[in-house]
Amino acid sequence: MTDQKQVVEALLNPKAYEDDPQGIELVQTHISFVFLTREFVYKVKKAVNLGFLDFTSLEKRRFFCERELELNRRLCGDMYLEVVPINESDDIRIKGEGETIEYAVKMKRMPQDRMLSKLLEQRKVDANLIDEIAKIMSKFHSEAETKNRIGKYELDPIVEINWKENFEQTVEFIGSTISKGMYEQINKKIEDFVKRNLLVFKKRMKEGKVRNCHGDVHSGNIFVTDTVYIFDAIEFNERISYSDVAGDVGFLAMDLDFKERTDLSNSFVERYIRYSGDRELEVLLPFYKCYRAYVRGKVVSFRLKDPNISDVDKKEAKKEAEAYFRLAFGYTKGL
Repeated sequence: MTDQKQVVEALLNPKAYEDDPQGIELVQTHISFVFLTREFVYKVKKAVNLGFLDFTSLEKRRFFCERELELNRRLCGDMYLEVVPINESDDIRIKGEGETIEYAVKMKRMPQDRMLSKLLEQRKVDANLIDEIAKIMSKFHSEAETKNRIGKYELDPIVEINWKENFEQTVEFIGSTISKGMYEQINKKIEDFVKRNLLVFKKRMKEGKVRNCHGDVHSGNIFVTDTVYIFDAIEFNERISYSDVAGDVGFLAMDLDFKERTDLSNSFVERYIRYSGDRELEVLLPFYKCYRAYVRGKVVSFRLKDPNISDVDKKEAKKEAEAYFRLAFGYTKGL
């Protein structure tokens, strides 16, 4: 049986591709192997089970590749091209002969220097661009699914379950990327906030503010070219993607805070509220900012356990995770 290490090694060979890739770069996340060629990107899901996602079988990886394609075409249709099989006969090739041993999402490659995170580093992001992103997000949320399947997702239990899962999955990082005192304080503050605002959560669900959102809106998932592409929406867990729209708003606002651009964070929230008319989300914003910062701290902490990542990268991941947890702790002051 072919393992994923063999697939990764094969996809670093130009012969594995349909056309000449003219150079191949491998980038890893905690859940994906991403292969960058001159024109395209091929994203292979790691065979992992992290509790909130399960990619351990080939069939599951195929299903979630197709789901990723479907959901991401909402905000960047011409960027997400197709799901391609990876086959093995005498060798391993994309759309080759023989047995299908893996799947990948094929995307059009965007210029890396046009990623919003890069533009932020270069101080090339202004209020006009933030305004455009706010307008796109408001329109996207107004059109996102809210009726057909949302009924089975009761918001207040979901909010509690998501946080409970976060705390359970970060216990092992106490003393490493998060202190015991910080962990306990965030836990208590969140529990108290949910109890005090239960009626607000339920009211917003009743009014259609809970939708099939993007779920991962941060500057590393936004390209700014002739248009704005907000990519890499959550496909692997409906309990995460079906959320209050304030969760998406809070994510990008948190990310801008993390990058020390609170001015842009405030501008984004103000413009989103102006376009959507959703002034009430301000009540929940510290909660969702805290949630998103905590999730980022958790996700980056997972890199410490990834056998595919070097010790140098793990050291950087530890510093990054600590910074996210400190930010989450800071947001508790507004709860």
